[in-house]
Amino acid sequence: MIIPIATGVLAFVLTLVQDVPDGIDGPVESPPPTETASPAPPPEIDAPAVDAAAVDAAVLASVAFLLERQEGPTRAEWPYQGVYRVAATDDDPESLVEGRGRRRSVIPIGYRVGGTSIVADALLRVPGCDEDVDRRAALERARRFVVESTGHPNMNPDYGGGYDVRGWGYIYGGDFLLSMRERGFVPEDAVAEHDAAIGFYLDGLAAIEIPRVGGWNYARRGPLSAPSGTSPFMTPPGVQVLAEAERQGFPVREGLRSRAMKAIDLTIGEDGVVAYAAQRKTRESPEMIPGAMGRMLAVETVRAEAGAGNDDAIRGALAAFVTHWDELLKRKEKTGTHVAPYGVAPYYFFFAHGYAAEAIERLPEPERAAWRDRLHRLLMSVRDEDGTWNDRVFPRSAAYGTAVTVLAFTEPAHAARARSVVPPPAIVESVENAEEPESPDDVR
Repeated sequence: MIIPIATGVLAFVLTLVQDVPDGIDGPVESPPPTETASPAPPPEIDAPAVDAAAVDAAVLASVAFLLERQEGPTRAEWPYQGVYRVAATDDDPESLVEGRGRRRSVIPIGYRVGGTSIVADALLRVPGCDEDVDRRAALERARRFVVESTGHPNMNPDYGGGYDVRGWGYIYGGDFLLSMRERGFVPEDAVAEHDAAIGFYLDGLAAIEIPRVGGWNYARRGPLSAPSGTSPFMTPPGVQVLAEAERQGFPVREGLRSRAMKAIDLTIGEDGVVAYAAQRKTRESPEMIPGAMGRMLAVETVRAEAGAGNDDAIRGALAAFVTHWDELLKRKEKTGTHVAPYGVAPYYFFFAHGYAAEAIERLPEPERAAWRDRLHRLLMSVRDEDGTWNDRVFPRSAAYGTAVTVLAFTEPAHAARARSVVPPPAIVESVENAEEPESPDDVR
């Protein structure tokens, strides 16, 4: 041990001598290291503390509730119910139809596919799914429904445009089918049909991409061929499903993701505020941050995943969420949609909490526990007496709210897990030869 120590000391002395400037006797002291300021802690909140055991118990109770709530002709669905409905046909399940005569309307298929997929993804995440016979059976029924829904006329991407939620179905339907594939839960004799359905949903996203802008929006104005504002409610999850599809080897139209990311940048304004929609660079005022925090969290999560974000932007979005959470609460389980002054619709309530959970896991590990504490306390503070979560006036939508809460509670383990390397997809038609939309660089 003597020789190595002596050699180290000699090397250190020589280094000091070499660093002495001419005309100065003796070694020069190095300047003290610059200390990096620690990030500010999360804002304090007025909500009771929650321990891990209470969260785990809530998750297990939620699984039981969601399994009980699966409905539809083949007991395969958890349809999301909002205020948007479409004209009913004779093929629609009577349980989803309201009104008579000209007022006969039904939950659109996009909401049925999207809601089912979100709940199914939540059930997939809770530990023990591999051995849970009832859960696996429910997931298989949901999987078949999402696959078979590709044949529904109102899931066809060749339509006139305007307000429509089929794209919401493309995003979450594709995400769920990719998750089932990654977990190895697709029956061997169903693989080809399953992969073809994923291809259908990916092609659907490519077909309804907003021209000249990029990304997606359920509230399109005019035909699909016309430019429209991109939506931070749809475009971030759309980017995420495309990234996972590419990871699993599915063909994705060239440039689709990069154009969507450019579109997301258009929605970001001063101080990180994110507009409801944007066709050109937004001028949204930072005064609107109390109504924008959910969109901010979605945008900054996806930017971080793409390597384009930064920790300070995520911290800012999370701080806005915690600080202005009461503005979300004002709209929970209320009628109407985008009410002044911030234009917050009830369906943004759990959307914001879901992306808060994702944003937290993109921060450096030492910071996450404190932010998780705030999120868990806020979520448990709005749990209904029956043990579920709901942000709408419709009892059916408790499935969606409860599922997003489960996704939020299980996000740490989900974000940390190593995703399986899966075989390449069965033959799926490529989208490489599809007509390319105009570049978002052409936006005027």
